[in-house]
Amino acid sequence: MKTPPTIEEKRPVGIWIRVSTEDQARGESPERHEARARLYAESKGWNVKEVYHLEGVSGKSVSGHAECRRMLADVQGGRIQALIFSKLARLARNTKELLEFSDVFREYNCDLISLQESIDTSTPAGRLFYTMIAAMAQWEREEIAERINASISIRAKLGKPLNNKAPFGYQYKDKRLVPHPEEAPIRKRMYEIFLETRRIRTTARLLNQAGYRTRGGGRFDYASVKRLLRNPTAKGVQIINFSRYMGRNKSWQLKPQSEWAELKIQPIITEDIWQEANRILDDRKDSWKRPGKPPVKLFSGLVFCHCGQKMYPRVNTPKYTCSSCKNKIPIDVLEGIFYEQLKGFFLSPGDIANSIQAANSSLGEKQRHLDAHLKRA
Repeated sequence: MKTPPTIEEKRPVGIWIRVSTEDQARGESPERHEARARLYAESKGWNVKEVYHLEGVSGKSVSGHAECRRMLADVQGGRIQALIFSKLARLARNTKELLEFSDVFREYNCDLISLQESIDTSTPAGRLFYTMIAAMAQWEREEIAERINASISIRAKLGKPLNNKAPFGYQYKDKRLVPHPEEAPIRKRMYEIFLETRRIRTTARLLNQAGYRTRGGGRFDYASVKRLLRNPTAKGVQIINFSRYMGRNKSWQLKPQSEWAELKIQPIITEDIWQEANRILDDRKDSWKRPGKPPVKLFSGLVFCHCGQKMYPRVNTPKYTCSSCKNKIPIDVLEGIFYEQLKGFFLSPGDIANSIQAANSSLGEKQRHLDAHLKRA
């Protein structure tokens, strides 16, 4: 526990400034918040040691921000003994983070001071009020999120766009999707090539060879072509509000179909072309089977190259290959020799007699060793 400063000392404090982009647009500048905090510190006779700037940072989670980590390190190191901020929602809107901040500050005898709520965590009443206000801040954030989600569903059902990101081949004009004069012919050509080749990768390759590129200037690949072939906007149907973002590094999740909204837009291709392309995709999906393990070759890893390295069969290559010198032996040739030798062994009396004689010789040698061992015992 850090000992509090004496009356003669000036208490070292920090100022926390977090102003959202919307607040800055309303005139809530970071400079204004800093000036107010400095005046408060001056009135108390405190010394402002640090200012922590988090302009434009969301209050949903601030613990991972570099300025927040610096602030906590200053608290733990005794560089500051109080943190001044304009109001509780400026510190953070997450109750868990606010309570964790409170625990750290209490452990190191450091106080949280909110100017608007007049909170001072050095007193029991201040700590209780802090917990209540923190819960209300999170409640406010969740209420805002609920209202936003509700407005999204209403806007979707009214046919209003939810964002300005149009699929390839279209653009937004007067808040409606219309064919893009340069991209729409490429999207149409994609369907034509696919119906001719019935192959997604071939379609992507031919589009790239023709000089066509994605909106970002990249080359078409399997995923981008398949996604665009499946997208119903090409046939004149726009489906919105069908998925929700589950968070960073997480997949999107489909919403209940009752929340989906369907809008009619100008098509690029006919309904029949879109249905035929997607029927081909469905047939390919139904007929596809996971490939089994490749068959094991008889001499894989047992045959040696003249350089001393083991030889293995390559995928889709009917040869044993040396990874060092790239020497190759056809699989059918080597295995054919083995089969002939095996056939001759079973059919040749001489080979059979030699094998029996060798076995008898080995058995006799082992018998002599056993007799000698028994005599010594």
